[in-house]
Amino acid sequence: MAEKEPTIVGLIPARSGSKRVPDKNIRPLAGHPVMAYTIAAALESGVFADVIVSTDSERYAEIARYYGAEVPFLRPHALAGDVSPDIEWIAYTLKELRKEGRGYDCFSILRPTSPFRLAQTIQRAWKAFVAEEGVDSLRAVERCQQHPGKMWVLRGNRMMPLLPLSPPEQPWHSSQYQALPKVYVQNASLEIAWTRVVFEQRTISGTVLMPFLTEGYEGFDLNNPYDWKLAEHLVAGGNVQLPSVPQSQYSIERQN
Repeated sequence: MAEKEPTIVGLIPARSGSKRVPDKNIRPLAGHPVMAYTIAAALESGVFADVIVSTDSERYAEIARYYGAEVPFLRPHALAGDVSPDIEWIAYTLKELRKEGRGYDCFSILRPTSPFRLAQTIQRAWKAFVAEEGVDSLRAVERCQQHPGKMWVLRGNRMMPLLPLSPPEQPWHSSQYQALPKVYVQNASLEIAWTRVVFEQRTISGTVLMPFLTEGYEGFDLNNPYDWKLAEHLVAGGNVQLPSVPQSQYSIERQN
């Protein structure tokens, strides 16, 4: 008898207090609030038992529900600050869902500022995660463009390498990029973990992490005005694919 596949909930964090780009989680991109693309990809993937948006804003909640996600409760404002760690809202959300009789073996964090993550991206990550034994979590990563081997820490009028690991005969800061060891940086595309790491270890990732290598623009993250201009340029030029959103555009009148 085939082993039953674990259950997983998709969690989309969408707090309302962004400073660098106000209301970035619902800012329009190609006609829809950017949050809509993450909801659409999550639902289309067929991976999740439920797709839930965690927000502190009733306005955001209305938009999330319009595009097909659940918002069973609002996130407390104390857990939606600029420096609020993910573990706080995730633990709160999973506990509240348990109170409703909804428990899940796993959870995934899908940040709405990664609009080019497709349903196939999620399916690929989930397939890799369930096939891997002995891991606590999976995290999306991509190859570093700015290699830390060429980064420095300043101490007054002196500086020292950030990574003092390179061989003295050929320091990394004086080597060609192609000669440097491959280093990866996490991106905002997705994370998957067993819920036990939250309740047993008070962490969102545990201690044993596996990489998920994103492809193309899957890990693109909208964090500042330049990112938005670049995203709009990529969409207008047909250089990227957005998830298909079945709903009509959320009307401006409703947003107001």
